[in-house]
Order: sequence, then structure tokens, then C-alpha cells
Amino acid sequence: MEKQTLPASSCSLVLLEETKKSPLLLTNGGGYPPAAANCGLAAGSGGAGPDKKGGVAAGAGPGYQERETWTRQMDFIMSCVGFAVGLGNVWRFPYLCYKNGGGVFLIPYLLIVFVGGIPIFFLEIALGQFMKAGSINVWNIAPLFKGLGYASMVIVFFCNTYYIMVLAWGFYYLIKSFSSTLPWSTCDNDWNTASCIEIFHHQDCKNASLANTTVGGSNMTCAELADGRSPIIEFWENKVLNISSGLDEPGNLNWELMLCLMAVWVLVYFCVWKGVKSTGKIVYFTATFPYVVLIILLVRGVTLPGAYDGIMYYVKPDWSKLGEAQVWIDAGTQIFFSYAIGLGALTALGSYNRFNNDCYKDAFVLALINSGTSFFAGFVVFSILGFMAAEQGVDISQVAESGTVRVSQLRSFSLYLQFVGVEGFITGILDLFPGKYYHRYKREIAVAICCLLCFIIDLSMVTQGGMYVFQLFDYYSASGMTLLWQAFWECIVVAWVYGADRFMDDVARMIGYRPFPWMKWCWSFITPCVCMGIFLFHLVNYKPLTYNNDYVYPWWGEVIGWCLALSSMLCIPVSLLYKLFRAKGTFKERWTHLTTPVWGAHHLEYMAPDIKSLSSMSPGTDDNKVIIFESVM
Repeated sequence: MEKQTLPASSCSLVLLEETKKSPLLLTNGGGYPPAAANCGLAAGSGGAGPDKKGGVAAGAGPGYQERETWTRQMDFIMSCVGFAVGLGNVWRFPYLCYKNGGGVFLIPYLLIVFVGGIPIFFLEIALGQFMKAGSINVWNIAPLFKGLGYASMVIVFFCNTYYIMVLAWGFYYLIKSFSSTLPWSTCDNDWNTASCIEIFHHQDCKNASLANTTVGGSNMTCAELADGRSPIIEFWENKVLNISSGLDEPGNLNWELMLCLMAVWVLVYFCVWKGVKSTGKIVYFTATFPYVVLIILLVRGVTLPGAYDGIMYYVKPDWSKLGEAQVWIDAGTQIFFSYAIGLGALTALGSYNRFNNDCYKDAFVLALINSGTSFFAGFVVFSILGFMAAEQGVDISQVAESGTVRVSQLRSFSLYLQFVGVEGFITGILDLFPGKYYHRYKREIAVAICCLLCFIIDLSMVTQGGMYVFQLFDYYSASGMTLLWQAFWECIVVAWVYGADRFMDDVARMIGYRPFPWMKWCWSFITPCVCMGIFLFHLVNYKPLTYNNDYVYPWWGEVIGWCLALSSMLCIPVSLLYKLFRAKGTFKERWTHLTTPVWGAHHLEYMAPDIKSLSSMSPGTDDNKVIIFESVM
């Protein structure tokens, strides 16, 4: 097509149609990508405007499916709450808080929330909303760094694989809780050992001779009782896990756990198979029920003897801790864990937003809910720990360090995190397939394959050596290092490759106003420095993985763990080098070509209402159709 010359051309946008066989017909109901609004494009008579209700505009181009949007915006809020709020908030935050100086821990925690947590949380949501794509195609803003998308897909796949075991264990506990006598409340079961003790008060032995005194009618001496094990621990280790002596001894499958695992994967499948429309119908239960449980547990916990001591132990400040580097490192890693940053799922959730949704306000609301839940959960956990310490006559630190608080109800926090993680993975996969691969049941088939593959891998975790495998995934595949590495590159690409000011303009076109410059400063300087600083500290202070501080993993187990970690981290540099070496021209030409944003055809669902004219249409490279828009200011 012959190029038309237009006066006062202010900018040009490059639009790459993903398919080779379906040329883009802009005059047949097509629209312009959201980025077109950045140039103030004016509407022509032939284009269809965006849906006023926030739905998908008509005429997304031939052969392309319309992208779903949330039925109500509250669906998105509840989805992010259900995904980001998990066991990390309920147990890990209170533990780190007491470990690192109580109330003093809130100082580095809140500081890193504002310099790292909220900026990246907002970045991922806004990027998904702007690009209308999952974790892979969203990086078409700078195709050279598309490895970021593949890295997040690897991380979230591993998370989906091993985190489901938390649900399987919780489901197993739920089934066993229907017994008239809870199996973890007595020492009369087949799996109990001779050292099992149902109730033991340490003060009973304070004035007695540990060598020859028996307590409570037991045939065990005080010395033996002091080394005894709770039936809760024995049920977990001897019955649920039936743990072997090491990673090299996988042992037999636990068929009861395997059935629980299968049931949970089936549940996850039916939660995800129909997309955000069905997800939005169940989110209100899965995201709010854990809070009901927490409130009930708090009311019960504060009425128990010793609860006040436990709570004070949780919040009492220890100012000497503030100068320790480990306190700041723990605060940083906790933020990235609890905010679910770097997994790509937040990007997927944001991609289903209406284009003009105020994601800036949403980011602050969600951050408040997330961190508020963490702090609130601490009162629940430590009121119970205070009671347990009073019952056993020991210091609260001993109970907290042992980690014996295994309240099965709290595992309900994991449910929504699990199927939103699968949703994020499936969204990224489906976005890779253009419209010509459309199939009526494409989504259902993709979800089924994903769940089946994860289930097969999970079978290694329901063996007697399954806990060792679970720890490998937990410690390496989605560790602090992988998430920090991912967050660092996200900031670098958006701020320095695509352009922080440019992205701020894009956000302003979506939400109607320009965010406070603090976000831009964080993306450009502060957040990358925080991420890289914590990353390097982790690397320098790396310690080999152990189980219960007793079993040391063999060298080949460490190798497997590092392979899990590097499988995501290397996606970024390997993809970058591959694209650079494969391209033609000088380095500058390659860089310019590979960092030019590529707008997928699905972006045409959204166009500015003031598009004036189409300046040119010319063939591009790689046998793809490239369309260049120029606008009149």
C-alpha cells in the first residue's frame, strides 16, 4: 500500500500481527492498541470504540478471540487478595517478626513495602492491564527481554507443582478430623513410638530428681519425658509423611495422600477450566473464608491462659535488632514472598481488567490488605503459642521455633493461591497461540494437561521421601533469589528499556491521571538496588539445604536444587543472547529492532476515541505484517 503523507506527525507505533495468514483489516471493525492513546490519536469513522461497560470491543480482528474481563471489578480485588495472601502471611510473617525484634521488625518491613513491594506490585498489575496479555506476551513492550515471561512461567509452574502438596496435606487432615477421637491427640496409634507423650508439664519435674522420678502415673522418668515427642508431631512425621532416612530412599507411595492429591487437583481443574468468569463466582468464598477462620481463632485464642504473654512476645520491640543486616534481609524477602511478586500471576489477573480501571489505587488497597493480614495473623498465632507455652511450662521461643502449630484450618489460605497460580500459567500459555489455532475447548484441554503434568511430578512428593523432594522445590525453585532476580529485571526493562516516563504516560492514559513520581523513581533506581542488594546477600550467605537441622542433602540433591533455580533465572540472559545473535545488522540496529514494542492483534480491541487517520501500512520483517500509525496532534 502506498504511504500517505500526513502533516505534523507526532509519533509512530509499530503493530505486529502474530499470524501470517490473517491480514489485519482495520477498516472492518478493528481498533487501535491502547498505546495508540499515548499519541492522542483521533477517531475515524470506520473504527469501533471501546465498550463503555469495560467489556471487549467488537471487532477484534478476524480469527481472534475476544479477551475476557472481570464481571465486576471487585472480582479482581478479591482475586488478588486470595492469591497474594497465603501461609506466608499467616505463619512466616509472625515468625520473622518475633525473631527479628518484635515490633521493631515493622520498621524495615514497612520501608521495603514502599520502596519495593508496592512499586513492583503496581508495575505487574498495570503492565498486564495495559498490554492485555499474560506473563509472556506482556513483555512485547521490549521483545528482547521476553525471557522474563518464560522465567515467570517456569517459577509459577514449579509453585503450582509443589504448593499443591500443602493443600493435599490439609485435605488429609480434614478427612481425619471427622474421627470421634482425633488421631493426633493420643499416643495409642500404630504409628506412635515409646517416646510419645500426650501431656507433659515441665514444671512437674522442677523439684524432682530426673533420674528416678515418674510423672502423672507414667512409667517414664522426667529425663525421658523431657525428650518425649508430642502425638501431633508423631502423627505428622510417622503417619502423614512416614518419612524415610533420606532423599536417596524414596520408599513407597502413600496411597491415602495420593488420593487426596488427586482430589485437590480435580478441584483446582474445575475452579480454573472456564476462566475468570467462573473464577469470579467462587472468589468471594475462597478469599473471605480464611479471614472468618482467623477471626474465630483470634477470639478463641485471646481467651486462653497465656495468650497475653504470647502476644506481648510478638510485638515487644527489641531495638538492638534494628542494626542487624539479617533483619532487613528478612523483611525484604518476606515482602516478595507475601506479595507474590515475580510469578506472572498478578500480570495475568491484571490483563482481565477493564482498560480504564484505576490499578494505581488498587495497588495501595491490596498492599494494605496484604500487610494488614500479616500483622493481624500474628496476634492469632502468638495467642495460641502463648497458650501452648503456658501448658508445657516452657518459654514461648521454644514453641515458636519448633513450628508445631499446625492448624489445619489455616491451610485454606492455600486454595485460592493454588488455582490462581494455575490461572496465571494457563493465561501465559494460551496467549502464545494466535487466533488461527482457536479451538472451542482449547482452554479446557490446556488446563487438563497442566494439572495432569503437575500431578505426575507430585507423585514423587507422596512417597516416604516426598518431604525431601518438597523441600528441594520450596528452597530453590521459588526461592528469594529467583524472585529477587525476576523483580530486578522487571524494573530495569520497564524503566530503562521501555522508558519509565513512557510507561507513566501509558498508565495515565488508562487511569486518567499521572501517578506520583515516586513510582518512577523506585522503578528506575531504588527498587533495583534493593533487589540486587538482597540478592547478593543471599548468594554470599548461601547455606546448603538441611531437613530439621539434622539431615544434610547429598551433593547431587544440591545439584538438582540449583538446576531448579537456574532453570528460571537463566531464561533471561539466554533468551537475550539468543535473540541478539540471531538478529542481523550492527549491534545498535539489533538493539533498536529488538527493543521496539510489538503490539499484538488483540490490542485492537481497545482504541482511542479520537483516531484521525492511518498513515501507512507496509510489510515488515520475518514475513509478518507491520502496521505503522502516525497521528496528528
